[in-house]
Amino acid sequence: MNVPVLPAENLRSALAGLLDGLPPRQAAQAVERLIANYRGATPTDAPILRDRADVAAYAAYRMPATFEAVRSALEAFVDAVPSWAPGGHTDVGGGTGAAAWAVSATWDGERPVTVLDWAEPALALGREIAEANPALRDARWQRSRIGAALTLESTDLVTVSYVLNELTSADRTALVDAAASAARAVVIVEPGTPDGYARIIEARDRLIAAGFHIAAPCPHSAACPIAPGSDWCHFSARVSRSSLHRQVKGGSLAYEDEKFSYVAASRLPVEPAPSRIVRRPQIRKGQVLLDLCEKDPSLRRATVTKRHGDLYKSARDADWGDPWPDAGPGPASAPGPTA
Repeated sequence: MNVPVLPAENLRSALAGLLDGLPPRQAAQAVERLIANYRGATPTDAPILRDRADVAAYAAYRMPATFEAVRSALEAFVDAVPSWAPGGHTDVGGGTGAAAWAVSATWDGERPVTVLDWAEPALALGREIAEANPALRDARWQRSRIGAALTLESTDLVTVSYVLNELTSADRTALVDAAASAARAVVIVEPGTPDGYARIIEARDRLIAAGFHIAAPCPHSAACPIAPGSDWCHFSARVSRSSLHRQVKGGSLAYEDEKFSYVAASRLPVEPAPSRIVRRPQIRKGQVLLDLCEKDPSLRRATVTKRHGDLYKSARDADWGDPWPDAGPGPASAPGPTA
């Protein structure tokens, strides 16, 4: 436990000088082009990040958001498996290493870390940035084709963040199966869109079939209670906006909310949340409305009112994505009428 947990500010400091010498307009144009590619529906058969300018612009723009989304997923995993810490970590399709940073911010201590990616410029920049993080200075940055031919060495934790969209269906299946064969715990993060959620559900089903238990966000390892096509499960992580964010997206807010879907699963025994808040709580006069995914499995809206005492106070402090109840008295299904 000799390595301090590094907050997001340390990552932003490491990213701060990446765009020195690159005109702001050029950086913004590079980000817009890269985002369009990443959001495309057609999987690519070539690295999207072609050179250092591409990588620097995209890392400065996207790495903080990826870090916060992955860290949120990892924190939910820790709640379900509190006594465990990974002895080793492999980040598949990790690019510049945002997920590796998130793991080092979640668990103290040093561990073997391997970051795999197809794009050599991304790996080179990730290696450079990692010099600012003592937990990652000995990490391996390894070029690897992410797909059906991928083989993974045994490790405790495999992360896959914002990668599945770049792959064909067959390659996605092969990647999830490889992760399940190699690791004791797998955490997969995708954009918080209907398509991102669909890819997460596909991966979740394969992990369960491989013998994994769902640690988060679901309070169960049964089928998702959302009817296909009717809705999607996603969450939100707050990210401080850089000047490049403001250039690309406009507006003056100092933050934005990164929407993401995820699954965290393990071969270890898990204690998932009794239920989880799956929408932003609605606070009204004297009551809080909570949309919950419950163990049954089922979806339910619970109404918590002042007459519920401490439970009402907890509900007012609760956030989207939190377990429920987060503390205090009361059953997993909050008392009171449903909406």
